Amino acid sequence: MRKKILFVINTMGRAGAETAMLELLRRLEGPAYDISLYVVMGQGEMIRKLPPHVRLRNPKFDAHSVLSREGKRGLVRTVLAAFLRNGGQIGKIRYIVKTMAAMVRKGKLQTDKLLWRMLSDGGLRFEETFDLAVAWLEGASAYYVADHVKAARKCAFVHIDYESAGYTREMDRGCWDSFQRIFMVSDEVKQHFLAVYPEHAGKAEVFHNLLDREGICRQARTGEGFSDGYGGQRLLTVGRLTYQKAYDIAIEAMKRLKDAGCRARWYVLGEGDQRRALEKKIAALGLQEDFILLGAVENPYPYYAQADLYIHATRFEGKSIAIQEAQILGCAVVASDCNGNREQIEDGVDGVLCALTPEAIADSIAALLKDGERRRSLGQAAGRKGQAQGEELEAFLALLD
Repeated sequence: MRKKILFVINTMGRAGAETAMLELLRRLEGPAYDISLYVVMGQGEMIRKLPPHVRLRNPKFDAHSVLSREGKRGLVRTVLAAFLRNGGQIGKIRYIVKTMAAMVRKGKLQTDKLLWRMLSDGGLRFEETFDLAVAWLEGASAYYVADHVKAARKCAFVHIDYESAGYTREMDRGCWDSFQRIFMVSDEVKQHFLAVYPEHAGKAEVFHNLLDREGICRQARTGEGFSDGYGGQRLLTVGRLTYQKAYDIAIEAMKRLKDAGCRARWYVLGEGDQRRALEKKIAALGLQEDFILLGAVENPYPYYAQADLYIHATRFEGKSIAIQEAQILGCAVVASDCNGNREQIEDGVDGVLCALTPEAIADSIAALLKDGERRRSLGQAAGRKGQAQGEELEAFLALLD
């Protein structure tokens, strides 16, 4: 009998967690599995890459990015529908007010996390019982699978530094008790999750991101990449335009590089809620021709292959798929010495770790741009790094036995 597996994710936007899930779904093709996907918010452009053997359980789906004008309108409709669906409006309001008050007390208001519980409680319901239900992300998908899915076994994936990301036990309301296994994308993610939930050490296991190495290399050869005809050295960063990614500090580092006479241009692939603020900062520092926000692109891999350096200066990470992709394509990487990044890079061997300051980032970049031999050495070492391929999949499928 085919095993019925339900995957649940918050959105299908263009981001690392979605990319990793799509690769896992691709590897689960076969007659042994009946696989479904439910997207809590029913939105996201990456839905176009859903493997054909996976059944989308959303009766309606908006393939616009949640960051586009159309997507934002759809997001408002989704939130309103979730508030009204399945009743319990008073309880939903109480949770939002209580959680908002706790966030204000801590000085960190996060709107997305404020709505995760309501979106979960206002999600669709399925009458059938699954052999395995998979919450692919923390937040809404974890709450939904824990509270509203019937399954013989349940597992969850955690992709971020749980402490730094702002989740709390009060927000989660015991959701992790419902899972038989909790997979973490790195050892550091596991460490930080267990600092909040030490009682779940027995069910926590590391599951490294699965990536299609051959496919990434093939797409890097077939795409176009940079098209501006720039003749200097190119820096590349791939990631959403969010506070976590620390672009405000990167822009200041680019200003230092320019003032020092460094002939380089910094490109960013990604979209996010901080675009307008970042554009203002770029203009204020006179970097319109030096720090370029290219937006999200369908195929980022030619950009990696054509860049002189890949930069990943972030405030915190879980395990960065962008760094993994850069390593697969043999890029020399400069990254901030923070949670997540330090687990992926051996400083001075396959990349460079530095403090998250404009001065340290600029100095590390300038030193490598002047030393082509060292860049090649770091890139070659990065390209030789092994990527997870088989053991993680076996651990996941063991849940079906």
